[in-house]
Amino acid sequence: MKNYLLILFLCFTTNYAKSIESKIIHSIENEIITNIDIKNELKYLIALNNSLKKMDKEKLLSISNESIIREKIKKIEISKNFKEIKLNEDYTNILLKNIYSRLNLNSVNELEFYLKDYDLTLNRLETKITIDALWNKLIIQKYGSKITIDKVKIRKALLKNNKTQLKEYQLSEIIFEVTNKDEIEKKYNEIIKSINEIGFENSAATYSYSESSKIGGDIGWINENSLNDKIRKNVNNLKTGEITKPIILSNGVLLLKLMNTKYSESIINMENELNKAINYERNRQLNQYSKIYFNKVKKNLNFDG
Repeated sequence: MKNYLLILFLCFTTNYAKSIESKIIHSIENEIITNIDIKNELKYLIALNNSLKKMDKEKLLSISNESIIREKIKKIEISKNFKEIKLNEDYTNILLKNIYSRLNLNSVNELEFYLKDYDLTLNRLETKITIDALWNKLIIQKYGSKITIDKVKIRKALLKNNKTQLKEYQLSEIIFEVTNKDEIEKKYNEIIKSINEIGFENSAATYSYSESSKIGGDIGWINENSLNDKIRKNVNNLKTGEITKPIILSNGVLLLKLMNTKYSESIINMENELNKAINYERNRQLNQYSKIYFNKVKKNLNFDG
């Protein structure tokens, strides 16, 4: 791995040379990954998360390499389960709006001009978000029936916390893997050291397997009522800028950083809050199944490189 990263690194050190000979780096089933693919993935990741510009180039290339491998594996599996890799236009527009809003842009046109600064096209971005969306749809199809949500327990928690002043948290996450509980402290200290050196966003890109890693771990604003008891208790004790101790999940370990807190006066709509809490918990469980299924798919593929 170091050899091909070194080759790629040399290609990037002089203003991302425009003419680079295409070389096959990986072959996965009927999909290939070239050095050009990795270069384009690097530009894509930087476009979504500008803080990556500060990262060491070789480490960034390694992240880009792993990212494009994940995309190709998802594409292969999606192709086996869907007739075409395509979303309807309305849903695509919703996903694009999520992206340009997070980048503080106002329209798809502004997003298209923004992407040009990174030598990227809107069509390429649409392809990438389509793959992610169809992968999520596949996970729902395969594991949706296994999702277990205690609505009675959630409703009781909402009634207990039924306040006219709602508390919301702006959070970022890192979800990392360990093979046994004895490794948690060692890995946690390694990540904290990385955070102190290169920041939370870049550390999320380096260590987190969550899809949010592409955007520095950002998961946005979340109502306290949408969090389960375990996570809420950990977040409640944080001051802005602080990070939780490791929170053990069924298939990984979660770190949360409190970016900001706000309060809003509101008349509580119990059904709306219940639906938000249920959706958050459902998505959390689906993310866990997504990782399990991805590892299973990857293990059964012919991988060369």
